[in-house]
Amino acid sequence: MIPNLDEFYMREAIKEAEKAAAADEVPIGAVIVIGGEIVARAHNLRENRQNAIAHAELLAIDRACQRTGSWRLEGASLYVTLEPCAMCAGAIVLSRVERVVYGAADPKGGCAGTLMNLLDESRFNHQCEVNPGVLEAECGGMLSAFFRRLRMKKKEAKSRAELSEIEEDTGFDS
Repeated sequence: MIPNLDEFYMREAIKEAEKAAAADEVPIGAVIVIGGEIVARAHNLRENRQNAIAHAELLAIDRACQRTGSWRLEGASLYVTLEPCAMCAGAIVLSRVERVVYGAADPKGGCAGTLMNLLDESRFNHQCEVNPGVLEAECGGMLSAFFRRLRMKKKEAKSRAELSEIEEDTGFDS
């Protein structure tokens, strides 16, 4: 596939990741392309749904299956802003996605080449082509900024709680 086309579709996945960030979700987005057409879009909804399996890839696979009327997504390319985890890699293999293109590597949970590569495991009955690092800096930057803001919020909340405790102990308000 033409690298510029990979960047085009990754930018569509980034738009989904931006939706996730706007909803206070980890900014991960995914799109599935079949025959040059985006057949599914999704972003993380794990926090909002309080559902461990509401990952962008799984939601996109589900939507693509509904749209195509088949659980087999043969000929499909999945574009995702973060390297798939073990759960998502399993679903990718089982749904017969042909190709996975991801942005940022996941050193703590990546199963498309970083920790292991479940997508190219010869003992499975299906393997996927993997193209890592497409718009990696942009995808990784979104994740870094999100977690930086999250840490800052937690630190501010802790400071407010400590100040409240001091006020209660001393009887003074700030």
